[in-house]
Amino acid sequence: MSLLRRLRTVLRIYEEIGVAPYRREILRAQARQRDAFMVATMADALGVPSPVELYTLELLPYLMEDFHAWHRRAGLERAPEGGWRCC
Repeated sequence: MSLLRRLRTVLRIYEEIGVAPYRREILRAQARQRDAFMVATMADALGVPSPVELYTLELLPYLMEDFHAWHRRAGLERAPEGGWRCC
C-alpha cells in the first residue's frame, strides 16, 4: 500500500470517528456565524446604522449571491427596502 493511500485511509477513519458525530453541530455553528456576519455587513440595507459600514462596503458585491438565502432564513419574505433587489 502506498503512503498516499495509507494517509487517505487514516484521514477517513479520523473523520468517521472524530468529526462525524459532531458534524450537525459544526454546521449549525457555521450557519450562525455566517448569519451574524451577514447582519453586520448588511445592516445598512436593513435600515440600521452600522459603525463598520465603511469597512464592509467593499464586501457587498461578494455577499449579494448569498443575500436572498439569508433574508429567507431570517424570516423576511421579501428583500428589505433600500435598493437591494433580489426577489
